[in-house]
Amino acid sequence: MPLALLALTISAFAIGTTEFVIVGLIPTIAQQLGVSVPSAGLLVSIYAIGVAIGAPVLTALTGRVPRKALLIGLMVLFTLGNLMAWQSPNYNTLVMARLLTGLAHGVFFSIGATIATSLVPKEKAASAIALMFGGLTVALVTGVPLGTFIGQHFGWRETFLAVSMIGVIAIIASAMLVPNNIKNKPAARIAEQLKVLMNPRLLLIYAVTALGYGGVFTTFTYLAPMMQEQAGFSAGMVSWILLAYGISVAIGNIWGGKLADRHGAVKALTIIFTALALILLVFQFTSGFGIPALITVMVMGIFAFANVPGLQVYVVQKAEEVTPNAVDVASGLNIAAFNIGIALGSVIGGQVVSTLGLVQTPWIGAVIVLGALLLIRLSGYLDKRGKTALA
Repeated sequence: MPLALLALTISAFAIGTTEFVIVGLIPTIAQQLGVSVPSAGLLVSIYAIGVAIGAPVLTALTGRVPRKALLIGLMVLFTLGNLMAWQSPNYNTLVMARLLTGLAHGVFFSIGATIATSLVPKEKAASAIALMFGGLTVALVTGVPLGTFIGQHFGWRETFLAVSMIGVIAIIASAMLVPNNIKNKPAARIAEQLKVLMNPRLLLIYAVTALGYGGVFTTFTYLAPMMQEQAGFSAGMVSWILLAYGISVAIGNIWGGKLADRHGAVKALTIIFTALALILLVFQFTSGFGIPALITVMVMGIFAFANVPGLQVYVVQKAEEVTPNAVDVASGLNIAAFNIGIALGSVIGGQVVSTLGLVQTPWIGAVIVLGALLLIRLSGYLDKRGKTALA
């Protein structure tokens, strides 16, 4: 594998850390900025909205920009956004900083896969993409708990300063290692994206993605305050809990991919969503007890992100059937759907915390995941009916 992929992996690590580290910092930010826990939770939603806008819209608008220059420019924007968060004097400035970094995130992953595959022979394309996205997994396992530790011991602003330093390393790595001759692939026009969005079968899968992720983030966004206030863990233990959760996520991601390969996307997602809804319901009853809550969170991590490979594979397969000229667009919009789910989940979770309390978020998340389960079963039924009609 070429060294240029290392630059993409470092960038993905920095981006993944800044996206998810906020979960561990919510109690600290709420206390230090004098805002409510749900208001601090909205910082997750704001970032996800930036990603959802950046992925389709800004990618289309930057289609003619040379890939290396765009990659470096995105990491500069990302680093400036984190420096802005570091220097934020108040909540509103922090909101703007999160939106800015989210925009950079959306475009990065839209063009990152194209750059990664252009660096290797066709037979190594999947491995190249996996290596780049491995930066996100490493961020969940190491970056998020370490960032949470820094925030709790030195202040949440210093966490964003640390991420900015990783951003600078990514800029230097990109400048030195990424070649200048990467060809621009024609960017999908907004009109092409709208055609994909008007296809009912793809819209159904996007709804599954949004609900499946939204249900998880209804609870996951407020995991830190729940483990402190409900389960009785100290603030210092939260970073270790997030480390355990990240390891579970890494295991679940690999397992989810193998499950989708073995049984097909629909069956795999049915199993994952069923298990996830049940685990969230179990968490409703274990969240008030230390060790049972910890065990439940670790099991939840296995299933929480296990749906990602199946959902991405399924949307590509369906796009090849219904919009064969816009498969990349369909795949990119599914990334936007993930982040719409994150935004909706954290907003719904915030409303639940404000009105019903922290302890009620798991069962609300379970209900949302059940919605994803019903829709994936409907999609599977439509697949079978379509095959029967063809036969």
